[in-house]
Amino acid sequence: MSGVLAGQVVLISGAAQGLGESHARFVVAAGGRVVLGDIDGEGVRRVAKDLGEAAVAVDLDVTEPDSWAAAVRTGEAAVGGLTGLVANAGIFGHGDTATVDLEVFRQVHRVNVDGVLLGIQAVVPSLVRAGGGSIVTISSVAGLIGIENHPSYVSSKFAVRGLTKAAALDLGRHHIRVNSVHPGRIVTPFIDGLDSAVLPNQVIREPGQPADVSELVVFLLSPASRFSTGSEFVVDGGRQLGEFRP
Repeated sequence: MSGVLAGQVVLISGAAQGLGESHARFVVAAGGRVVLGDIDGEGVRRVAKDLGEAAVAVDLDVTEPDSWAAAVRTGEAAVGGLTGLVANAGIFGHGDTATVDLEVFRQVHRVNVDGVLLGIQAVVPSLVRAGGGSIVTISSVAGLIGIENHPSYVSSKFAVRGLTKAAALDLGRHHIRVNSVHPGRIVTPFIDGLDSAVLPNQVIREPGQPADVSELVVFLLSPASRFSTGSEFVVDGGRQLGEFRP
């Protein structure tokens, strides 16, 4: 995909490690420039330094509107007007539905849902000035199916899926496309401590890698996906297809 994002500037949240870091590297490899935001300032500056002049790091708390506004201002001053957003930042929250702590539930939604809405709102003026652009929200397979003991995470990722469709309708008049990506279990620090990288109901019997998701993100940011908006793109190895006996 070399060169397909030439001239584009993309803000990526949660870019200090894992999928966010992978998206950043793939966008730059495709010819784009990136504004890398994360609450982990040291980590995101490490990634930006490694990517060189094509990247700038910003401290970003996705739950705070002022933090988003500052990230957009700093990024535009450093690398130019934005043409895209990858709303990637997210957190887990464990607990049975009957007993889950309300504050845990609310915090997961603040990061995973409020953080996406605030990111979209922050970048829209820039994308309008650019004549349009592409927004990619990172949902999850948990935005398509239920997962035991994860009511906070599942409900937040279903909300991201719905928000994506609403935003696509509202922003289409500005030539802004909005699509959601739904990864399954991908080998990143996000799944540290889980039982296995390959689930029993996964049709493709090998672990998902960050590149599997980042290649798709680059496609959705690029003109090659110009006719897709409000759509769901699944990268889960066939995990949610149905009953499967390996």
